[in-house]
Amino acid sequence: MKAQQSIENQSPGSRLPLLLIPALALTLVCLLLLVLGLSPLTIGRALASGSVGNWLKFSHVLSVWSPLLLCSCGLLFTFRAGLWNIGIEGQVILGAICCTAVLRLPGGLLPPPAVLTLALLAGGAGGGLWGILAGELRNRGGVNEIFGGLGLNFVGQGLVIWLIFGPWKRAGIASMSGTDLLPPHFWLQSPPGWRVAPVALALAVLTLAASILLLDRTRFGLRLRAAGTSPGAARLFGIEPDRISLQAMFLAGLLAGLAGGLQVTAVYHRLIPAISSGYGYLALLVVMLANYRPLAVPLIALFFACLVTGSIQLPISLQIDSSLAGVIQGACVLSALLVYGLRKEKS
Repeated sequence: MKAQQSIENQSPGSRLPLLLIPALALTLVCLLLLVLGLSPLTIGRALASGSVGNWLKFSHVLSVWSPLLLCSCGLLFTFRAGLWNIGIEGQVILGAICCTAVLRLPGGLLPPPAVLTLALLAGGAGGGLWGILAGELRNRGGVNEIFGGLGLNFVGQGLVIWLIFGPWKRAGIASMSGTDLLPPHFWLQSPPGWRVAPVALALAVLTLAASILLLDRTRFGLRLRAAGTSPGAARLFGIEPDRISLQAMFLAGLLAGLAGGLQVTAVYHRLIPAISSGYGYLALLVVMLANYRPLAVPLIALFFACLVTGSIQLPISLQIDSSLAGVIQGACVLSALLVYGLRKEKS
């Protein structure tokens, strides 16, 4: 896709203008805060204190970073194939639903670790199939993946609400707080003083390494790039763009579904209406800010995770709504898009 190609084969010297991105983002955010009558330094201290003030807070950052990184890695595949996988939010939700469904099955046949493993695999499979559905709507039905994905997001969210207030409602009451808590032996445990499950962290890191390898060191990565850059030329070399797009959508959905499974087993320990926490949409911003470059994704995802976690401190210490973090994230992405657009015009 054109946005993805904007800086991919440039000399080191030509990348120097990219340093303008953090400077422009910082300037834009500071000006916005000053217009709102807020002190940028005070806001910065509160965000830093709420995210990296101690290990417990930073481990909370890592608990956000893990599913966010999984979603971002999934989007790398679809963006490389020239697809806007807006439906990744619904793929997170379907992963959480499928994971919960396995964990609610009558137990006793398998030990809890085996059931947990199957539940996470089911989450990945559910997200992957939801991704394939969006891909098939595009390939066979002519529905743009943006509109198809958005529609499936609403379907997934509606399904969660129906399950929570219907078949999976809590005993004697249906509550927006979600289903009953899962038995503790179905939780991905965190060590004392941690708010992140080491298993979730390890899965995110391994997924990042595998994604970089697949995208940049394999024929599959080359085929993704060919299908996304020039589908017509790809066909001349025996590459089927529709098939490649389905594979990319499945991989993205699989990783998003796994993120949904981690939300159930490692964070909330139940299915709740907001189980995705908006990480699918946030991952779109992460990958765009990274300009679709895998090596930049984990650092930007960590920065966004710090904003998400640190913003919890804003209402407590400054009586400012935590949604300010979203404003900062948006300013960063707008700054990046502006710089990329200016560089493209000059080239």
